[in-house]
Amino acid sequence: MEKQAVQRAREAFLAGRSRPLEFRVQQLKSLQRMITDRQGEIATALKQDINRSQYDTPLFELIGLENEIRLAVSKLAQWAAPRPVERNLLTISDQAYIQPEPLGVVLIIGAWNYPWALTLQPLVGAIAAGTPQRPPPPSLFLLSCHTSKQLWFWDELSCELMLGSFQELYPVVCGGVSETQELLRQRFDHVFYTGNSTVGKLVMEAAARHLTPVTLELGGKSPCYIDKDVDLRVACRRITWGKFVNCGQTCIAPDYILCEPSIQNRVVEGIRQTLLEFYGPDPKSSPDYGRIINQRHFNRLMTLLEGYTATVGGQSDSSQRYIAPTVVKDVPPQARLMQEEIFGPLLPIVTVSDIDDAIHFINEREKPLALYVFSSNKKVRSGGSYYGVRLKSPKNGRTKWRLHLPNPLKSPQFGHRI
Repeated sequence: MEKQAVQRAREAFLAGRSRPLEFRVQQLKSLQRMITDRQGEIATALKQDINRSQYDTPLFELIGLENEIRLAVSKLAQWAAPRPVERNLLTISDQAYIQPEPLGVVLIIGAWNYPWALTLQPLVGAIAAGTPQRPPPPSLFLLSCHTSKQLWFWDELSCELMLGSFQELYPVVCGGVSETQELLRQRFDHVFYTGNSTVGKLVMEAAARHLTPVTLELGGKSPCYIDKDVDLRVACRRITWGKFVNCGQTCIAPDYILCEPSIQNRVVEGIRQTLLEFYGPDPKSSPDYGRIINQRHFNRLMTLLEGYTATVGGQSDSSQRYIAPTVVKDVPPQARLMQEEIFGPLLPIVTVSDIDDAIHFINEREKPLALYVFSSNKKVRSGGSYYGVRLKSPKNGRTKWRLHLPNPLKSPQFGHRI
């Protein structure tokens, strides 16, 4: 099935169906209409999947999608227009310009933690087609569907988006490892993958067989440094929100805390009080606290916690895939909790002697995706460029925890042909 889907997409691309700007705008508006009309059903599906709060799905997924679509619609003609370039001695008598063109068939491998944002945001760029800043059409989805409700939604997406027409341009493949492997055996013109580094290496290896360029949005152990002179109440509220929203299943969530021993207990108490305010005395019964996506990830997280005594939380229920918001203090650097991205509601605290020790600790390890710094010291808050902290991407937190996501359609993603 995967091979036939790719072949149909390539035939549709070669037929030029996705080239006219009017067609692209029509598809973008159809996508926006679908998101607007189905917001309630989308939120319900995610509630069933991971007990996500009714407020979180619009905030983290749908509002950003709609804004990105509006931007693409308004800017598409400008992005697709030829751009003159400066001539040199060899081209002085020529007309020199750059003409953006669609690249070809794109594979988008979506992620389950924010399935709508992380799958449809690349699709917006794919539909926008022919611009130098985003992936060209047509696109092929792959989504790991975890419930029949989500499966039904993604199965319906192509039909509803295309209003019954041109479905071969946007086929949806719902599956897991075997479907991913089969798709990666096919030749694409670009591959977009969101997920962990282990799978990212396999995606890049498979794409290399066809010399296919890739865009990898990978996670990592994002540190959170708390300076001793900061307002701890504010810092703890922001860290607690950023860590435990979506049950910790966010690629840019703070993975661990670095702080001096003198403030560790105050940090723990600040997080404890904030959790009580956010989720009540029993997070398990809170409508705002999520669940782990499946049993395999639940077991992985519980294994990470083995041998440690939780300072806050620690309760779990396998039948509901529930793990309470958990804080573990005095975690040694060689601990199992510190060897891989946690991607769950476990928050270890590692003590350091000062800011220099924190920087050394971070730089000894793989580059993190994000860095969060809470300090009243302007030099400390100046971030990685001042102190030499190395990041996978230029996303550093200052005195706030904020959503560190790229500006819509402003960062180059897939390649384009000139």
